[in-house]
Amino acid sequence: MKRHLLIAGLALAVTGCSTVSGWFGSGAPKVKPAALVEFKPAADLAEAWKADSGESGGYLLHPHAENGDVFAVGGKRMVRVAVGNGSAVWRFDAGTDLSAGAGAGLGLALAGTAKGDLIAVDVASGQLRWKTTLSSEVAGQPVAAGEMIVVRTGDGRIQGLAAADGSRKWVYSRTLPPLSLRGSGGMTVADGVLYTGFPGGKLVALNPANGAQLWEATVALPRGATELERVADVMGNPAVDERRACAVAYQGRVACFDRASGAPLWARDTSSNSGLAMDGQNLYVTDDKDAITAYDKAAGRAVWRQDKLARRQVTAPLALGAWVVVADGEGYVHVLSSDDGRFVARAKVDSGVRVAPVDIGPGFAVQTAKGSIVAFRLK
Repeated sequence: MKRHLLIAGLALAVTGCSTVSGWFGSGAPKVKPAALVEFKPAADLAEAWKADSGESGGYLLHPHAENGDVFAVGGKRMVRVAVGNGSAVWRFDAGTDLSAGAGAGLGLALAGTAKGDLIAVDVASGQLRWKTTLSSEVAGQPVAAGEMIVVRTGDGRIQGLAAADGSRKWVYSRTLPPLSLRGSGGMTVADGVLYTGFPGGKLVALNPANGAQLWEATVALPRGATELERVADVMGNPAVDERRACAVAYQGRVACFDRASGAPLWARDTSSNSGLAMDGQNLYVTDDKDAITAYDKAAGRAVWRQDKLARRQVTAPLALGAWVVVADGEGYVHVLSSDDGRFVARAKVDSGVRVAPVDIGPGFAVQTAKGSIVAFRLK
């Protein structure tokens, strides 16, 4: 069963808990998005190339950049695209709809299915290396960590698999609340540690070699009289730098913690159903009102707020040097100044974008609902 159903019609997921869309979008009452504001472009944004990945089918599918290539999944297909010119290096037909991905690392390209299969394809040849069946629908992006492939499943488990053959080496499990948002619980690997958020507002650091918990921190506490009011899921991938690990929760807070101990550094009340990003100065959060706020990452002070994209279903941000890049549900790509949040460039792609743009160095790429991977140059 596809777990992308909406607040207007909650459905039981395969794990027994219900999942609602992080946007409360199609299927919910239509609201008119804010009109696009006029501005004088201050940066040069140009399409570099466009490739086909296959339609998303309602899943939140993330492109992944690795070693000069972009990996993407859509429909039944996984593709490897050369960053230099957008040509397809190979295409792999999984024979079934893909619900999660793409991931890459340790010589493998990775994707998951709603039936709980994790598929590993050889990066060089595009041939199947192995397939393993897990406990539930594969969710989000599998990651390579040390010698392990780490993957999340919809039943609240994180599983460490041997890169050689997909055999399971460890499982980390948590009990899920009755309701959770689709798109919650991303994973970030830094310096041999796996950082991941959970429904219920927890951020956890794990040892990817054996799944041992290093620390747990509270981003947000569920509160309210109904199960819907008590949804407090950590959304998107945690943002990590040398000192801190930061995360944001729906109906909760944005918070940063000491990477070594999990001790709280600062927190501010906000609500996000998409996620955040970090650069050398700031932490950028797209909130559930589709405003982007920059917080000084050292102290948590709000630096600026861009609120002119209301009701446009804005993605999590990408921090890209002097710019912050987001996209929206109508297929517009917006480039903001990281200094003050003003608009500096805009472009249009063929359909809505549901996940954060990805840094492909140089430039960035977005994956659209219709299955296009569109790369942009930004100067």
